[in-house]
Amino acid sequence: MPARLPPPSPPTELPRLMFWRLRRNPLRRRSDLAQAWIGVGLLLAALAATTPVMFHVGDTAHGHYSRIAQQQAATRHHTTATLVENARRHPEPGSAEARETRYPARVRFPGPNGRAHTATTDVAPALPKGSTIRVWADTEGRITEPPLSPDQVRDRAMGSALVAALAVHAVAAAAYGLAHHVIQRRNLAAWDTEWARTAPRWRTSP
Repeated sequence: MPARLPPPSPPTELPRLMFWRLRRNPLRRRSDLAQAWIGVGLLLAALAATTPVMFHVGDTAHGHYSRIAQQQAATRHHTTATLVENARRHPEPGSAEARETRYPARVRFPGPNGRAHTATTDVAPALPKGSTIRVWADTEGRITEPPLSPDQVRDRAMGSALVAALAVHAVAAAAYGLAHHVIQRRNLAAWDTEWARTAPRWRTSP
């Protein structure tokens, strides 16, 4: 039976490659050290800003969606609607797909002022004319989604906070990329200048 090989050890050169600009070596330029410290500064700034930005954006978003939920609750009501036509039949009645499928059908429902309204909404397959369903409607007699629930408000606020955290790190990465681009252009310009001074020495005499 062949001997089992030990698991490979993690590469030890990776940290050295990541921070080579911070180590003293004959090839390191002042621009390399500046770029390294810019990267460290942006990383620390992004880490320090992430939590405050998340809390601020999340709190602002929670207040915003809470106000929307309150407005929706004040302008929408849950009512009973009656089908004015037969709903479409599913080709596979009783199947799992049929239980999940909904088809558009015309319904009539009372508005907040007692006036009857007619609209189209999705209903279960094969519902006969005259069946009743529960729908949400607004003050203008349109069928709408239910008001935002507390869980939906919380989820949207958390989503906004997460997007804000990602945006902080994206801005830091973009700033580092811009700094790298500027430094590289200066390095190339300096290299061109030095080469212009050195190139004549390499020319052979006629």
